[in-house]
Amino acid sequence: MILALAVCGAILLPACKRSDPQAEAAAAAAKTAAAEDAARQSAAAFDDAVSKQNWPLAKAQGDVLLAQYPDTEAARRVRAQFDEVKAKADAMREQTRMASLWSYNSETVEGGQQLSASIYAKEDIDTDGSGAKPVRLIFRDHPSWGKSAYLVLQAGDFDCYGGCRVPVTLDDKPAKTLPASRPKTDEAIAMFIDDERALWRMTKGAKVMRIEFPTKAVGKKTAVFEVGGLDRSKLPGWD
Repeated sequence: MILALAVCGAILLPACKRSDPQAEAAAAAAKTAAAEDAARQSAAAFDDAVSKQNWPLAKAQGDVLLAQYPDTEAARRVRAQFDEVKAKADAMREQTRMASLWSYNSETVEGGQQLSASIYAKEDIDTDGSGAKPVRLIFRDHPSWGKSAYLVLQAGDFDCYGGCRVPVTLDDKPAKTLPASRPKTDEAIAMFIDDERALWRMTKGAKVMRIEFPTKAVGKKTAVFEVGGLDRSKLPGWD
């Protein structure tokens, strides 16, 4: 008799654990409400960053919201403008990266202050057959010598004694040819762009500048400079 009751109890046990539809519905509703509330808070942080045009922060807030609460009403609203915010954040990050490529210097020299802005080529270049080395573009404002723009090599030499003309290309536009010259000195391996103001003006609004130049040892080479981050205020009087 006892065995029979035990078997019966075992058979009836699952029935004792039947789910409660109302309790489950209430729990699901509470979970949804909590998610919607958290999503609204996250969306508010997103909206605040957008209002301040802090695009990187807005993108980060949107990433969190869309990842954690993708099915909420707040997520659906934010998703509608997220691509635009992401594009602005990416553009700001790229601008910051390009700005970091430039170096600025103010130096006391005879007659006043020498100001300069310089940037290295995107990739090193083999200018003498011994391997790739940095190439630098410099804009300089000297109190006695005036304004100048020139390329500097770490090795090799320019084949531009007596003057030459160098093609300069901006982004995907056709190349423009500017006059250049190699000074008769061995103190520095430099080649001046004789129309320095034209070269300066060409950087405005451009992202990438390519300058082709002749070398003595390995012929023509092209240096690529990501000029889009130039802070023009560092050299007042050039524009």
